[in-house]
Amino acid sequence: MFACSNRRVQDAHPEPLVAALRADLTAADYTVDAVRRLWGDEADAALRRHDRVPARRALRSAGESPLATLARLFLLADAVPADSLAAALPALGVEGARELGLVAVEGAAGAGGAGGAARALLDLRPYSTIDTTGAVSWWIVSDLGELATGGPLDAGHVLGVGGASVTLSSLIPTSEVGRVLDLGTGCGIQSLHAARHARGIVATDLSARAAELASLTLRLNGIELGPGGVELRLGDLYAPVAGERFDRIVSNPPFVITPRREGVPVFEYRDGGRVGDGIVEEVVRGAADHLVPGGTAHLLGNWEYRDGFGGDGLARVRRWVEEAGLEAWVVERERQSPAEYAETWIRDGGTPVGSTSFEALADEWLDDFAARGVTGVGFGYVVLRRPLDPAAPPLRRFERLLDPLGSAPTGIGDHLMAGFAAHDAIAALDDAALAELRLQVAPDVTEERHQWPGADGPTVMRLRQGGGFARTIDADAALVGLVGASDGELTVGQLVGALAQLLDVDEAALAADVLPRVRELVVTGFLSLA
Repeated sequence: MFACSNRRVQDAHPEPLVAALRADLTAADYTVDAVRRLWGDEADAALRRHDRVPARRALRSAGESPLATLARLFLLADAVPADSLAAALPALGVEGARELGLVAVEGAAGAGGAGGAARALLDLRPYSTIDTTGAVSWWIVSDLGELATGGPLDAGHVLGVGGASVTLSSLIPTSEVGRVLDLGTGCGIQSLHAARHARGIVATDLSARAAELASLTLRLNGIELGPGGVELRLGDLYAPVAGERFDRIVSNPPFVITPRREGVPVFEYRDGGRVGDGIVEEVVRGAADHLVPGGTAHLLGNWEYRDGFGGDGLARVRRWVEEAGLEAWVVERERQSPAEYAETWIRDGGTPVGSTSFEALADEWLDDFAARGVTGVGFGYVVLRRPLDPAAPPLRRFERLLDPLGSAPTGIGDHLMAGFAAHDAIAALDDAALAELRLQVAPDVTEERHQWPGADGPTVMRLRQGGGFARTIDADAALVGLVGASDGELTVGQLVGALAQLLDVDEAALAADVLPRVRELVVTGFLSLA
């Protein structure tokens, strides 16, 4: 469906058909909220668990509205009468839907599929999200999932929007930006997110199938292909953008660690063809050559823990970052044992636990891990920055905030970039200069105290953050007092002096204890510069 020149992909979906489909979906109110109202919250929750029965039962009384027909066809993967599809897509028509590759019609008795039954060939579903710039609704085109096919995914399957996609989108800052690289675009979801803030996007993928579906997703949502919109290019990782630099890179690379052994299935959407965590290393190191000074990369990834030298997973990532000359904020959100990791991804490929095939694949996975001394695998978020000033103190944070890896908190991309900015503001300041700053406590910070009945004072004091990573900091009277009094009026040094008198402690000793913690609270967003 594409003419490919110099690795660039040109869309061949006829504009009149794409526009007609857009008009029909809009007229049918084919949105997340409307579908949820159609069959109710219980059925919607069941469908997310791959249980279609409640939704099917709810639709029995919904009639043949265009919305009900589209939901049956594309969300439940049920066949629908071609006449009903024609009514649901009056501008596009059944023949137009066939030309776009959306449906096949079987048993047609006449022109246009009359009397036949239509079944979906692609997954076409509404998607909605909200960030600091507001709410938005789109339609996403991808390959049919296991619920529709009733079997394992094909090797070339193009994934729709999953948990990882949602997580990555929350890592993307909402600030205006110049050129963005969407590395491994898949169905095109991250390019849609990036288009809200970017003046130009290059989206790459190794899969021609992914480029085909991404082009339809983008065009369907009114995004033009080409300079000023989204340029689609075919190729492996950074190869299609050799010699180019970007203001922002976003990527959910195919990082799943897969044994390079005969009989182990390989899925394009999750396997980048490298050994171990090699593809994450390649993406991290390669970012240095493709970011402008001050440019940032926002990635998901996993990293191996190994016996012996370099065994700590985050230490491995730190080495990649430092050798590439980058800054980084890396957050490990989950860690799995080799057996847990193998089970997760064998099941993801459609092989049921306990089957003979599962046990054979698990042996291959565990043999592969054992051969490289892998003792665990960490998952998490990676934000990189190419330094504006190589001589300035770099921000390199590698931390574990372990929580089962799901969607990142809303706005976490903006939160992390605020942390980089805060670091830039104070990193070069010595303690004397830091003490001259006036700070303000963030509006989402609360104080928590625990006290034994009858005790003279609290035994536990904590500061809690409502946004960001919802951090909790164990504190003492001095730190709680300083944070509580930080309203932008007095300097940090003046507050330390007042607290030293109040607590009857040495001011210099109190400053030496408190100031390093103040630095941490500024970078993590508990305090900000007034």
